[in-house]
This record gives sequence, structure tokens and C-alpha cells, in this order.
Amino acid sequence: MINFTVGPVQSNDTVRAIGSEQVPYFRTAEFSKIMIENEDLVKKFANAPKGSRAVFMTCSGSGGMETAIINTLTPTDKAIVVNGGGFGQRFVELLSLHNIPFEEIKLQVGKTLMPEYLIPFENKGFTTFVVNKHETSTGVHYNMDLISKFCKRNGLFLIVDCISTFLTDSFNMAELDADIMITGSQKALACPPGISILVLSPRALDRVHDTKCMCQYFDLKIALNNQERGQTPWTPAVSILLQINERLREIDSNGGVESEIKRTSYLANYFRSKIKEYGLPFKIFSDSLSNAVTPLQPITQSANEIFLKLKDDYGIWVCPNGGDLRDKLFRIGHIGYLTTDDYDKLILALLDLRKKNFI
Repeated sequence: MINFTVGPVQSNDTVRAIGSEQVPYFRTAEFSKIMIENEDLVKKFANAPKGSRAVFMTCSGSGGMETAIINTLTPTDKAIVVNGGGFGQRFVELLSLHNIPFEEIKLQVGKTLMPEYLIPFENKGFTTFVVNKHETSTGVHYNMDLISKFCKRNGLFLIVDCISTFLTDSFNMAELDADIMITGSQKALACPPGISILVLSPRALDRVHDTKCMCQYFDLKIALNNQERGQTPWTPAVSILLQINERLREIDSNGGVESEIKRTSYLANYFRSKIKEYGLPFKIFSDSLSNAVTPLQPITQSANEIFLKLKDDYGIWVCPNGGDLRDKLFRIGHIGYLTTDDYDKLILALLDLRKKNFI
């Protein structure tokens, strides 16, 4: 099996070996040291501003999104949310559930955020901007410089879901003046799912302090207090946190976040060039691409049928879509433990499908 999905992704041998070991007891000085190193490296890779903090929550990325909302926003806020697909819609649902007033910028599927879409929201009393930097469901990668300048002009608190784009595309939290960055263990960190990571700026920390969180398990005040001593308030996904440490140290020793972005970009461009070279019957769906994923729209065949055929006949997993995009779009990931040889095998499978008149 070769996994080209966008999470969970393939892990390297060292990370998988950690997962095969007995889970150690974690209320120890040794584990605390690892957790403090995890926090330092995540803040380094996010280019977090001085005085920022990072916490590790045992939940999915969606849990991290909800954690950000319930710990920093209240019904006195007025948010703008970009809704360009399934994960933008998830933010819409979270804001609605927690009674946070908002207006959404609803984008056409596959389309990016344009400067003119922000004009109606200038100087209208908004307090917060919420966005998925990369709308993973459609492969659209938003222009964070555009968003950042808008937020700076309007004094907005900026929450950014970087779950699928952290370590694959540039993100400088300090320069963008972003207040919360969210990511997860199962994307470019290439560990199993189960840990969501939030990096919080000093302004976000102030909001956490001033906001009453109506949930004990996801209360960031409790999590931050425990992380000061390298611990978590509840029993965490211990093995995954150890795997994250291995990956963070590996990335650091291999040249840091810039090197990891370069590696992912190379794989993405390699695959896209092969699609073009062989004239395969797909259109790239997104107006604005991330290095993390290539969204493909088949010209002649159902996207879901291609997903099933590759899985069942070739042992290759690509990333399907659901809902209205089920038959229109599938996605090829470029994160995780993948090589150009893996992409050559995928291309050969697609060429074989064309030879058989399946695509």
C-alpha cells in the first residue's frame, strides 16, 4: 500500500518504531523535558512572536479548531470567517454552535480569496478573522499576506488553521501578526492522528486569560499551566507526543522548516510535471495551490471510481472527496514519508488505467 492521502500520512521507520514500543509512564522529569522541547521547536518552526506559547491537545485537528474558538471568543465578538469548502464550513458551524456573531465570505468551490472580497468588511466593527490557510477539501491555498494586511488595518484577532499546510508552505506567525496557529500530528509531522497543536501569541494568551471556557477538557488555561512544567492536565496520547518529538528533532537537524518546505515542494512539482508530461486526463482544480496537495478533476471518469480502482487494483490510496465533490474531485497528497519512486508508481498506475480506457 502507498498512501497519497492528506492525513493520516505515511510515517518513517523511526517514528513507526516508537509507536510499536510499550507506552511509558509520563508523569516524569524525562517526559517533561521532551514536552518542553516539543513546545520550543513548534514555536521555532511557526516563527512565533516572543512570549508565545504552544500546547498539545489530545484530539483531532477539529478539536484544535474548537479549542481555539471556545477559549478566545465570546458573544461580544464579531467574526469574519472564510468559507471555501468543508473546513471553512466547519468553522462556520463552530461559531454558530458557540453563539459567536459572524459573517462569512462564501467562496465558489476551488476559488481563492480576492482583495475585492474584503472591501465590504473594512471598518465595520469586526473583532476577529477566522480562516483555514489551506482549504484542504478543495486544495485552495489562501494568500495570508492579503489577510494579514487586512487584519492589521482593522485591528483584528487572527485565528489560522494551518493543519494541512504547517511545514509545507511558508508561515511566519510573527510577521503575519497571527494570534493562533493550529496544526495536527497526522499531516506534515507524519505521525499518527491524535494530537492537535495550538501556538498562541501574547495577545491570544491575554484572551485565554480573560475568557471563561465552558469546557474543562479543552480549557487552555489548564493546559497552559500544565505545559509550564512539561505536562498535560489529562492523560495524553503519550506515544504520539514521543513520535512528534522525534519528527521535530529530525526536521531541525535536516535544515529546519525551510528544508522541509523545499522537500514537499519538490515532490508536488515532480508529480504535477508528470501529469502534464504524460497528458493525463485531469485538470488541476484549485486557483491557488499549496505544496501539500494537488486537487485533480477527472475529465472522463468519476473521481470516486478512480479512487476505488486505485485502492482495490493497485494498492494505492489517494484522497477522495464526499458530498457534491464525490465524483468531481480527488486529491494527491505530498506530505508524509513519500519519494519520487512512489509517485512514479502512481503515474504508472494512472497510465495503465488510461491504457485500459478507464480514464
